Amino acid sequence: MDGNERGSRFEGGVALVTGAASGIGAAVARRMAAEGARAVVVADVNGEGAEVVAKTLTAGRAVPLDVADAAAVEAVVDDVLRAHGRLDVVVHAAGVDDPEAKRLIADALVEGRPVEVTDRLDDVAWRRVTRVNLDGTFHVLRAAVRAMRPVGAGAIVVIGSSSAFDTPVGYPHYAASKAGVHALSQAVAKEVIASGIRVNVVAPGPTETGMAARTPEVLRGGFTDPRVRPYATPEEIADIALFLASEASANLVGAVLLANGGRFTT
Repeated sequence: MDGNERGSRFEGGVALVTGAASGIGAAVARRMAAEGARAVVVADVNGEGAEVVAKTLTAGRAVPLDVADAAAVEAVVDDVLRAHGRLDVVVHAAGVDDPEAKRLIADALVEGRPVEVTDRLDDVAWRRVTRVNLDGTFHVLRAAVRAMRPVGAGAIVVIGSSSAFDTPVGYPHYAASKAGVHALSQAVAKEVIASGIRVNVVAPGPTETGMAARTPEVLRGGFTDPRVRPYATPEEIADIALFLASEASANLVGAVLLANGGRFTT
């Protein structure tokens, strides 16, 4: 892959993008294809959505994938290796939020009372968020490293969240899952750089995705501030992910790039 020209940074490369049926993942897949990747595997639990995105790419191929299923992740990566002989880039954008917790937070704000979520948070909701966001990230990292370590090269980019830093009130399971994603990715990054594999994280703030569209208006309004940038577009976050996946970021290892439009710094 040629990192000298932005238009061909991934020329001839093979990329796997999870959560690619919509939002940031779909934007990443489109950018990868536009920048010369010879194969972009569009993976998502929404198989039909993945097909729609893949059909818009000259080098796209869709696969249904629930990243919480460890065996399924391994099978998809093995299939990529069989079909294309290599795996150069993985961008892991799959993740979930909790619409019910958001509703409870929004109701409390509208009614002017304290947010009370933690004592109402059941095990099912906790496990759903942590299984997909944290366990799923482990499954993807492990499978990617297994594919890349034998050849001594590869780039992995994980989509985290600024919620790991500002820990929104009433959203403990999501914040914890994303903080775990960051720490997990950094720990793996320190290990696998010796094998020529780079792992980095993008931590977006408010971004116009399907997840954001389902957010109650009172919560969306809380992120609107004329002193900072508006909600990011998926393409803006995808540009950061592709930078981290390219040779232009060769000296970035275990970085967590906060992309929140200036809402806060760390």
